[in-house]
Amino acid sequence: MALREIKALYLVLASAALLLCNKGECSSFGARRGLAADVETVFDVTKFGARPDGRTDGSLQMIRAWNAACKSGAPAKLVFPPGKFVAGEVVFQGPCTTPTPITIEIQGTILSSTDLSVFTQGVWISIENVNGVIVTGGGTLDGRGASAWEYAGGDGAGLLPVSLQMLKVQNGVIQNINLLNSKGFHSKVTWSANITVSDLTITAPADSPNTDGLHISSSQNVNVTNLTIGTGDDCISVGEGNTNIAISKITCGPGHGISIGSLGKRPAEKDVNGVTVTNCTLTGTTNGARIKTYHASPPMRASGIVYEDIIMNVVRNPIVIDQHYNSRKKNQPSRVQISDVHFRNIRGTSASPVAVNLDCSQAVPCQGVEMVDINLAPAPGVAAISSACINTKPTLGGKLTLGQGGCQQCKIYRLISVTEFHACPPKLFNN
Repeated sequence: MALREIKALYLVLASAALLLCNKGECSSFGARRGLAADVETVFDVTKFGARPDGRTDGSLQMIRAWNAACKSGAPAKLVFPPGKFVAGEVVFQGPCTTPTPITIEIQGTILSSTDLSVFTQGVWISIENVNGVIVTGGGTLDGRGASAWEYAGGDGAGLLPVSLQMLKVQNGVIQNINLLNSKGFHSKVTWSANITVSDLTITAPADSPNTDGLHISSSQNVNVTNLTIGTGDDCISVGEGNTNIAISKITCGPGHGISIGSLGKRPAEKDVNGVTVTNCTLTGTTNGARIKTYHASPPMRASGIVYEDIIMNVVRNPIVIDQHYNSRKKNQPSRVQISDVHFRNIRGTSASPVAVNLDCSQAVPCQGVEMVDINLAPAPGVAAISSACINTKPTLGGKLTLGQGGCQQCKIYRLISVTEFHACPPKLFNN
């Protein structure tokens, strides 16, 4: 056969193969969508043996599909098609050779194994050491936590597996997925940078233990926006070692509020600097805007914190600084220095008599606490509300009201004996 005829036949066969791939009949594991070199190649987990039957554990098959996508050297998308998949511990490990970002598209539902023995690292699905990754697809991660919550340890001890984790990820996105009934935290970002978390729905019963919606630690430049969260613990918790965390447009409740901390539980924890929480609505939560630290903590700082434009609907403790968090067995005071904290334009109703409780450390009193435009009223069933302050002297501005009545005194220990927020008149904090 002449060389010209061989080339012609090769082109015909290649075109036919590409046509079959585009029709979903490609026999290879990675089906390229389109002919252009920069179009993502789809790595469908079912092509690697994962079964969408709601029964068969497909952990190894999912990892194999990820490895093929990650090492493909071309734009890649790992796809979980419609259906119900089951998985135990799954680690999507980098670094990858694909041009960034690699996409994980969850269209169906992934069910967590109910066998706790398979979770050896405290996580269900973990994405690690990847530069450039997008998790999306509109699907659901169902942690099936009801099978495990009875084994949850108190105070964070013996935490059950996190449903979705980004560990040592650069330039990552988690968006447009649903997280349901996690065993432990629903999601976690740790030791990562330049992360966006958006458009998630996170749901668990109000009495589910340690089921934080999102926990962030040891990370920088994290943007969290447009989340709807109702769980049995903090809607969002910002732990130690974070810098430049922006949280906005969160609908929270039930849950324990949006918290900085808890801080200072472990030795060598790092400072927290630059956390902004804006345009959020909390309904029926046990706390609202909260900062919490342990007794006997290492020396560290939490500074540059802003809670602004927050609506509190029947929130038990709308504004809280608690430097005695869960510390009954520890006599030494907290050494977490809280400073440069701003509570601005916070309004709504308090379900407890003390709507503002600033309880700072006697060792390192809070510094630079500002309260501007605080407008809180008693929720139905609460006769009157007031404020309490220990070891801090907040700066006040704007219109500050707590219910109806006369001026409210705020006790300031260590810095000054007793002071009023403002002389009467004008009325600022009222009870």
